[in-house]
This record gives sequence, structure tokens and C-alpha cells, in this order.
Amino acid sequence: MTLTPEQRRTRILEVVRAQGTVRVVDLAAEIGLAAVTVRRDVAALAEEGALRRSHGAVALPQGAPAVGPDGRGLVVGMLVPTVGLYFDEVIAGARAAADQVGARLVLGVSAYRAADDRVQVAQLLRSGAGGLLLTPSWTPERGPETGDWIGELPVPTVLVERRPPAAGPLARLDSVGSDHRAGVLAALRHLVSLGHDRVLLAARTDSWTAHEVRAGYAEAVRALGLAPVPVVELDHVTPDLDAVASTLVEAAASGIRAALVHNDQDALRLAPLLRSRGVRMPEDLAVVSYDDVVAALADPPLTAVAPPKYAVGRAAMELLLRHHAARGALPVHHVQLLPDLVVRPSCGGTGTPCR
Repeated sequence: MTLTPEQRRTRILEVVRAQGTVRVVDLAAEIGLAAVTVRRDVAALAEEGALRRSHGAVALPQGAPAVGPDGRGLVVGMLVPTVGLYFDEVIAGARAAADQVGARLVLGVSAYRAADDRVQVAQLLRSGAGGLLLTPSWTPERGPETGDWIGELPVPTVLVERRPPAAGPLARLDSVGSDHRAGVLAALRHLVSLGHDRVLLAARTDSWTAHEVRAGYAEAVRALGLAPVPVVELDHVTPDLDAVASTLVEAAASGIRAALVHNDQDALRLAPLLRSRGVRMPEDLAVVSYDDVVAALADPPLTAVAPPKYAVGRAAMELLLRHHAARGALPVHHVQLLPDLVVRPSCGGTGTPCR
């Protein structure tokens, strides 16, 4: 495969970080490129201040840490679609694992714009990232098929809260994420244990998690033998929560006394709207929310599916560090962590978190 100049220079930096001072001819042999090409790239990197040259050899600038086999000194780029709420915990987990070995985490944010994924990743590589944790801006309409370029990145890469397809260029990428479908099944199983035979889903459509929640709901309804109920749509930009609340009131009047709401920001905002319409939680409608970011702050506190956000970030970073230490000798890992169901007053059940 022909490398782009950016890919060549990223690979040069990766080798220099790992080996310290390297002769240019040895560097060219290690990467498998013509010496003249490597000299040109080294000159460009030296001009940027990313390398220093001396007597036919190159090294990191004075004071720049070399990368140890345990990941010390490694720069890891992390792409997330947003900061705040859900992804803050994922980032915190990744940062904790990086800090533990002396690696440095550098963040890029795409704001859920797929076109910005590549721009942000390119910037992370220019910042010296020797490994990447990526959460691409995939949606049900714009999925992994738009991200084939990720499979061509020149540094070890782990997908975070995204699953690669079983076939295609991304199939050999590592991934760590939450098993959202299992989380939905746990929520519906709990509601069934409380005597509910129909559960309404109110959900968004704009994110990968929303897609997994909807798919998990369809699977859980079939697995538990529940009567099917049409999904209540939550607009991803400005959901009309007044209309959603009215739909939930009508559902409760028709005998549907349980609902799962994705996500818990919307569930929290729905709670007072339901109360103003005379619907009490959990007496008239048992409610479970999804994400468990602010669910405990609702009135009443919301039972919630809690994806293991911090653990996902930490496990993704630890997997990347293991690949760094093994220099690509590890098998591909597709890791899914099970969410917890945190039981609170909104569903009428009591108990401890369960899986």
C-alpha cells in the first residue's frame, strides 16, 4: 500500500519514539521506504520542530520523552463526537489508564459531523499520536461503510463504543464498547418481573447508541414474548416533549403502564410534563431511562440502564497499550461490556444494581 506523506511522517515519528536516536538509512530500512523519501520527510518534520537532525541521524527534540515498552511517553489521540455527559466518563476512564503508565492523552471532538472525523484524526496524528482511540460519527443512516479510511491509519487504532462490521476493511480493528442490546434486555426483563406485559419505547434516531437501543428493544420484545408497541419517536434536534408526554398519557390510559426512554436527559424532562397531566411515576407509568448520566437527579429518581462508560474508556486505553507493547502481535479483540440496571423509584421496583 502506498503511504501518504502524512502516514509516512507519522510512521517516522513512531519509530523514533520507540528507538530514540536513529540513523536516517536505518530509519528508511525499518519503514521500507527509499532513503531520499525519508530524508525529505525528516526535513519537513525537523522544520516543524517534531524532530532534530544531527550527523545523518534523527531524534526527538530535547526534553521530549521516548516511548517505553509499557507506553510511557506515548501520545494517544482520542476522537469523540462530543464532550460532556456520556463521553466525559469514557474520556475519564481512558485518561486514568494513560496516566497510570505515563502516556499522554490528546483529545479531538467531531461534534457529530462525519466530515470532521478525518480532519480531527489528521490533526491528532500531526500532534504526534502513536495510537488512536476513535468514536466515529456513525449513525443508522451513515454507518461504518463511510469509515473505510480508518482501516488504513498508520498507527494502532481501537474503536470505542462502536463495533466494526464482520466483513470489510474495518473487520480487523480492535473495539471496546457497551453491549446496549443486553442493557435493553435487562430493563425489559425487570419490567416484566414487575408484572408488565407491554413496554413502550420512546427513543431518538440520531446516534449509534440509539440504533442499538432500538434494535435491542425489538429483540427483547421477541425474546420475552411481549406484545409489540409502536416506538414513540424523539426528534434528535428539538424533541417535542409535550407531544411525547401526551402520547405516554394516552398509552397509560390504554393499559400500557411501562416505558423505556432513551436517553435520560429526555426522560428527566418528561417527568414534570407527565405529572402536570396527572400521570404519576410509578403508580400510573413505570419509567426506565437509558444512559444513567442524570437519571438519579429526576423527581422521582429514574431507574436507568447504566452503560459502563468509565470502564469502556479504561479498557480501550489498556488494550491499545497492550498492542503497543506487543508491537502488533496480539489477536484482534472485540470487547463488549455489560451495562448495569440501577433500580430507583421511577419503576416501582426496589433492589440493587443487576446485570
